[in-house]
Amino acid sequence: MMAGVLKKTTGLVGLAVAQQPHEHLRILYTKIIAALQTIPRDAAYRKYTEQIVNERMDLVNKVRILDSLLSGKTLKHYRLRN
Repeated sequence: MMAGVLKKTTGLVGLAVAQQPHEHLRILYTKIIAALQTIPRDAAYRKYTEQIVNERMDLVNKVRILDSLLSGKTLKHYRLRN
């Protein structure tokens, strides 16, 4: 979560706030990409779904980098870790 920000509610009854939302999204998107591997490469559904999921995964990764920078870690540290 971004430095200094603490969300207490989603505003939706029965829906808890995720403690690590970006990590959950990364795991979910990885599973979706793995499932798409079973669909023929030239299928339109696979192409467009992969495109959308990869764009969203890029955004999640950018937020992780930004969180690292805001929490005092350097970009060099981030690159060495991954």
